[in-house]
Amino acid sequence: MSVPEEPEATVAVPLLAPVDGVPPVLDTPAAITAAARLLAEGTGPLAVDAERASGFRYSNRAYLIQLRRAGSGSFLIDPIPVDGDLSPLADAINDLEWVLHSADQDLPGLAELGLYPARLFDTELGGRLAGYERVGLAAMVEKLLGRELKKGHGAADWSTRPLPDDWLNYAALDVELLLELRDAVAEDLEQQGKTDWAAQEFEHVRAAEPSAPKSDRWRRTSGIHTLRRTRQLGIVRELWITRDRLARLRDVAPARILPDSAIVAAATSEPKTIAQLRTLPVFGGPRQRRYSREWLGAVERARALPDTDLPPLTQPFDGPPPVNRWERRDPAAAARLQRARAAMTELSGEVAIPVENLLTPDLLRRMCWDGLPRTAVNGDAPTLIETFLTAGGARPWQRELAVTRLAEALYPEKPA
Repeated sequence: MSVPEEPEATVAVPLLAPVDGVPPVLDTPAAITAAARLLAEGTGPLAVDAERASGFRYSNRAYLIQLRRAGSGSFLIDPIPVDGDLSPLADAINDLEWVLHSADQDLPGLAELGLYPARLFDTELGGRLAGYERVGLAAMVEKLLGRELKKGHGAADWSTRPLPDDWLNYAALDVELLLELRDAVAEDLEQQGKTDWAAQEFEHVRAAEPSAPKSDRWRRTSGIHTLRRTRQLGIVRELWITRDRLARLRDVAPARILPDSAIVAAATSEPKTIAQLRTLPVFGGPRQRRYSREWLGAVERARALPDTDLPPLTQPFDGPPPVNRWERRDPAAAARLQRARAAMTELSGEVAIPVENLLTPDLLRRMCWDGLPRTAVNGDAPTLIETFLTAGGARPWQRELAVTRLAEALYPEKPA
């Protein structure tokens, strides 16, 4: 499969402001209904983006929605003042093809508002399938459209009100060229014979169910690896749960309630009184002192737990163990994984698609660890692999490419 040659480098033209100016922020039912009417009268796909307040707020809600459609123009919608009631907008846009960049980031928050695409085109994912080395929005706009997008406010606190003018300019620019970018990516995918592959991937993202939160998210606390006793892990768990409850109640990012470093410090020192707690870094600060009873209560609960209720030092595996332990625990599985990875890396080079987009690394590991019989007879290896990949959610195009290669790698013919 051939990939189009890179075009000669050209100087990108900066795009400093939307061609039609920054649209006003629409934050009333009447204004949003009027925008919905205009969008319904437009043509073609709908460019969509949303700004959240990750790192500032607990929720994943959208604090600003950017939309653009041919014949309609661009719109900035603030869903907060209308309490998320966007039913007129949903009626106008939910039957359209949406164009997003990294759609899996924005779709959950939009779904909370009753906004769902009937069809999806993800320019970031399309760029990966087309073999682009850089798939950020700015990089792709520069590569394919010759325009330079100024970035800078993506990590801002979009729950701020009123939103600054330069933030709104940035937000409007995120959808200014998204439809043109969609067409350019679609053309590359068509030339490479990957249009159907991309359609399957886009639909997979569109239809994906929200992931259930894991029960052991507290184990991702930074610095937890320095702790050596189960009682200390119990303190981390109780403090994490307490922090998460307070963060949810206040809609504040957990790290702004209490940083991970403070949780680990408390687990290390195991304070027995509020006075001892307040001698630790962070806990003595003015914002933390009012929660001293909460924090100490968490430590006391962990201290009172019987040993049998404390979390184990090592995280229980939901699936295969870490790959660096395979050689010791199951050398044959380690060899299978090595051969499978080599086969997928070779295939990745041939079709110019990142290896992780051909098959998820977790699915490949599960297959090589204990997902298949150790031997195959009567040529049934492809069927075994096809069945496993199908059950694991691999799309038809992925199975079509990977099954034969994996069968050859996992069940090599023995010499006569």
